[in-house]
Amino acid sequence: MTGDGPRAVVADDSQFMRTVITDILESGGVEVVATARDGREAVDAVAECAPDVVTMDVEMPRMDGIEAVARIVEECPTPVLMLSAHTDERADVTFEALEAGAVDFFTKPGGEISMAMSRLEEQLVEMVRSVAAADVPSAAGNTPHSTGSSATAPLRAGYAEEATVIVGASTGGPREVERVLTALPGEADLRLLVVQHMPAGFTGRFAARLDTCSEYDVREATDGDRIGGGEALVAPGGSHMRVTSYASGRLRVTLTDEPPVHNVRPAVDVTMTSAAEVADGPLVGVVLTGMGEDGAAGIAALKAAGARTIAQDEQTSAVFGMPKRAIETGAVDEVLPIDELRDGIVRAVRTETA
Repeated sequence: MTGDGPRAVVADDSQFMRTVITDILESGGVEVVATARDGREAVDAVAECAPDVVTMDVEMPRMDGIEAVARIVEECPTPVLMLSAHTDERADVTFEALEAGAVDFFTKPGGEISMAMSRLEEQLVEMVRSVAAADVPSAAGNTPHSTGSSATAPLRAGYAEEATVIVGASTGGPREVERVLTALPGEADLRLLVVQHMPAGFTGRFAARLDTCSEYDVREATDGDRIGGGEALVAPGGSHMRVTSYASGRLRVTLTDEPPVHNVRPAVDVTMTSAAEVADGPLVGVVLTGMGEDGAAGIAALKAAGARTIAQDEQTSAVFGMPKRAIETGAVDEVLPIDELRDGIVRAVRTETA
């Protein structure tokens, strides 16, 4: 150990998984300062060791991962990465953990776990390091970046016809994407494309959650899907979502299994650059919190096509990787805190002032 990596607590009710995760993290330069067999031990370990990050299993005895996350956020705010099994049931519970304050989640493989985890070692270490650097909210409302009423301030305006908004996010993104879509006015009649780095099996549940909280009809994209105003597509995990045509006010997308871009699939760049090539009408590109550089080339392509471009600011980003890279292209028009993203998008598609 070099002593310069993040310090972690590993919580899992399986001794085997605790050992595997610990070995992977320590081989990647992450110091595991404690392990926990359940949520209660995890909360105590965080209080005692003050780690930089916690990896948290979802289902554990005595106190499950959701309650443990809520306790940690309330008592000792620390970034938490959920480790979730790849099942539909666990997907719903994982989103509950994100609501409770977890920064993001990593999917534990099934089957021969030790071999599968070994293949995912680099990804897990990168995710843990990224989450360790995340800004964690305090318990007060779990919305530390709220700046007042800007996100809900009424804006009376005419809206441009056939406007398309493309939102990309990664680490820390699910909650922020939900906040943005929840705030967007249905009367704007937007066509929304969402690319959130998330594995297959979770994006469908994510789309369903967005559908319940948004004025837009949100669904997970299928190959050849078409959307018009008032509708939204979420790129499915494991597939790139490419915009292939735009006619009569409707977008058509194609799903591909082309190689990952920036080690991710779906990639924000694929959706944004393809939209820049074929979409008519006003375009808006938005890059939210996330690690890596996905979205930078897409934002540049959108800007070159005449789009309005927006990036989340550093203060309210859990991980200021993707927004930073987008800003560095010089193609971002506005850098906004999360609670002003809605107003930034609305301004971009208005045809008259309030």
